[in-house]
Amino acid sequence: MAVVNPVPATTQRMGSVRRVQEGEIVEEPNQAVVVDEPIYVAVSKEVKESKLNLIWAIQNSGGRRICILHVHVPATKIPLMGAMFPASSLKEQEVRAYRDIERQTMHKTLDEYLRICQRMGVQAEKVHNELDNIEKGIVELVSQRGIQRLVMGAASDRSHSRRMMDLKSKKAIFVCEQAPAFCRIQFICKGHLIHTRDRSLGADNLVASPLVQQVPNSEAEHPVLPRSQSVLTPGQNQTSHRRELFRKVRSANDGVVGGIMHDSSPDNFEGFSTPPNRLGTDLSSDESDRVSRTRSPSALSVCSDSGAVDPMLSPNSVSEIAENVAELTLSHAIKEDLHHSSPPSVLDGGMNDTIYDQLELAMAEAERATRNAYQETYRRGKAEKEAIEAMRKAKISESLYVEELNLRKRAEEELQKEKEQLQNMKIQRDKVEEELQLALDQKSSLESQIASSELMIKEYEQKIISAVDLLQSYKNERDELQVQRDEVLREATELRKKQGEASGTHTPQLFSEFSFLEIEQATNNFDQSLKIGEGGYGSIFKGMLRHTEVAIKMLHSDSMQGPLEFQQEVDVLSKLRHPNLITLVGACPESFTLIYEYLPNGSLEDRLVCKDNTPPLPWQTRIRIAAELCSALIFLHSSKPHRIVHGDLKPSNILLDANLISKLSDFGICRILSRREDSTDNTTECWRTHPKGTFVYMDPEFLASGELTPKSDVYSFGIILMRLLTGRPALGITKEVSYALETGKLKSLLDPLAGDWPFVQAEQLARLAMRCCEMNRKNRPDLYSDVWRVLDPMTTSSGGTLSPSGLYQQTPSYFICPIFQEVMRDPHVAADGFTYEAEAIRGWLDSGHDDSPMTNLKLAHRNLVPNRALKSAIHDWLQSH
Repeated sequence: MAVVNPVPATTQRMGSVRRVQEGEIVEEPNQAVVVDEPIYVAVSKEVKESKLNLIWAIQNSGGRRICILHVHVPATKIPLMGAMFPASSLKEQEVRAYRDIERQTMHKTLDEYLRICQRMGVQAEKVHNELDNIEKGIVELVSQRGIQRLVMGAASDRSHSRRMMDLKSKKAIFVCEQAPAFCRIQFICKGHLIHTRDRSLGADNLVASPLVQQVPNSEAEHPVLPRSQSVLTPGQNQTSHRRELFRKVRSANDGVVGGIMHDSSPDNFEGFSTPPNRLGTDLSSDESDRVSRTRSPSALSVCSDSGAVDPMLSPNSVSEIAENVAELTLSHAIKEDLHHSSPPSVLDGGMNDTIYDQLELAMAEAERATRNAYQETYRRGKAEKEAIEAMRKAKISESLYVEELNLRKRAEEELQKEKEQLQNMKIQRDKVEEELQLALDQKSSLESQIASSELMIKEYEQKIISAVDLLQSYKNERDELQVQRDEVLREATELRKKQGEASGTHTPQLFSEFSFLEIEQATNNFDQSLKIGEGGYGSIFKGMLRHTEVAIKMLHSDSMQGPLEFQQEVDVLSKLRHPNLITLVGACPESFTLIYEYLPNGSLEDRLVCKDNTPPLPWQTRIRIAAELCSALIFLHSSKPHRIVHGDLKPSNILLDANLISKLSDFGICRILSRREDSTDNTTECWRTHPKGTFVYMDPEFLASGELTPKSDVYSFGIILMRLLTGRPALGITKEVSYALETGKLKSLLDPLAGDWPFVQAEQLARLAMRCCEMNRKNRPDLYSDVWRVLDPMTTSSGGTLSPSGLYQQTPSYFICPIFQEVMRDPHVAADGFTYEAEAIRGWLDSGHDDSPMTNLKLAHRNLVPNRALKSAIHDWLQSH
């Protein structure tokens, strides 16, 4: 504990003494006399928190010295590498280094308080100790240093108020209750005095105060007068004589205490003696022993080599020594004085000289005995101190020896480990040398093998060159054979077409006729609970006819369609068979009723709007439905001998079976086209009629001219394709898709219920739909050569493809371009390892992309390598199909 020791205040205390006052003896109580008593001011580590308390203490000090009192609390957690660690978890040198920094910071703070005192013209010192608890540290300093006056904070600044009367701080309350009673404490907050605890002057408290001496108050003990005033003059009474004698003895006692405290070295030992009083008698042997006991080691502490009093000297020991010396001298002198001064005959001059000569001899003897006893005590204390120091050094040497033994033991252990590691390294080195030798032997054998291999390589190169020439000749022959095969296949196709036309003119009737009674029984007399739809032709009922689940379409009496439409639909559906055309099971001519196969999933219109909370169609299914619809239209438009135009193509006329396979229905207004000559000498097939159908799906040119052509179905197909993409109503959908393509916002227009559309395919389908909806029918694409070429490859993601003739055929997935989703014609391999159509991957790279369309990772380079083997395989596959 580092404490700066300022010079303490000099305090004198008297016990209960008797003084002579106006001819009688008066007994006075104990009292303390304080000389140059300093004021201690308790301060915190933050100057701004205790600055006002210090200024108040200076302003109310009355010129006294100021002592800055501070209790330093070491930090329990130490910052290290940006984090806080408990001091117990760190190394001793790290904790010691941080404690030094804390103490330097503490001294800088205390120096700041001293500068405040200096600026206000007050002498100040600093006192501090180190403890884990501030309030306990303050109480400890008060007890150790005998502090008489203390100023400290009553509460934190935030707890202060104008009406504050009590202590708010736990520290202030603890110090007020636990501090020694001899200390007067003033509690301050924000420059205002809040509370004062006065000190108690009881006997117990005064004994605890330092540098206190007590004068015996026995009636038999009286002060000794100096020789010049020892004899009563004529007219002087006994009372005045005793009062003067007591005053002189008290001055002598003060000299004893002052000598002990201020000049206690052996060389200046006169400080322990009383003033030069003269006693006429010598001290007895008992009295000499009493003086020696007052100088025993238990009563007097060891002094330092410099002559100052050793810190181990307690205030009670000094007071006890002074009391014993003064008591012995005083008692002996007063006895002699009473003995010689009582009879009136002793007042002559001769007798007085004899008495005071004896008193002087006794005083000198007492002084010598006192000096000898103190010197002996000093030597004994010094010897004890040297013995303690020797023991301390011996313990340090012993601890150093133990530490050295531990270090040596650890060093030997480390040396043993190093030896073991060295031995292991030697073993490993021997193994490596053996392996190296084996590797060298293998190297020599491999070199000989390489030499022989090089000779074989040259021979094989010659063979490869001859094989390449032979392969080239075989390739030329294969190309010639492929050309011949293409010619044969073309001729076979034309022959099959001719045979198909001949057989088409004799198509047998493929439906049955039912009676009206059977129709009533199948529908339970047209029960409304079995009604599943309503159209322009009439109502549609679900029924069971001849153990078959069917859909029965009943003609309305007020229907816009009539027997002509009924007969036309019977003629068309009874002669055509296609996987994507609804199957006509039979008819009832007497009630103009049509019987179809039952399709449980309703119409495409119902599924696009999720009628009855049905699940939405995924984008894969929507692409497949578009391809199936395209296949059915190609089949109708290429029908022999006359092409058929549906004329009322819309989602409500497209039905879905249990597997979501689409079926085109409602052929009541379809037309069989005839040929006419136009102004350009080209023969086209059309049908002139009054426009019928749903307005938003009808061809604008058909509405304007009344001419129904296959291009009219293409326009309706384009509107349906846009609805499959967006899921929005048909009215105004063309403008929305066109604007989205122009502004690059197509992704926001796609139907989110269909899932995550592949953007490349979605954009390709949107542009194809816009071409189908051109106002000029001549600008619309051909279904087979343009539309089918785009839709057919996209169906491979659904597990197969559909030919326009209605037959499914498997396409190898590696024949499909990942971008165009169609069979590749000129496959090329990119840097990501995937094979693309040359046109597709070049367009991707030319548009500024440097990443892979499949992996979205950056391409290592932009070079493309032709995949000739795959191209040959695709060519062979196309020829075989």
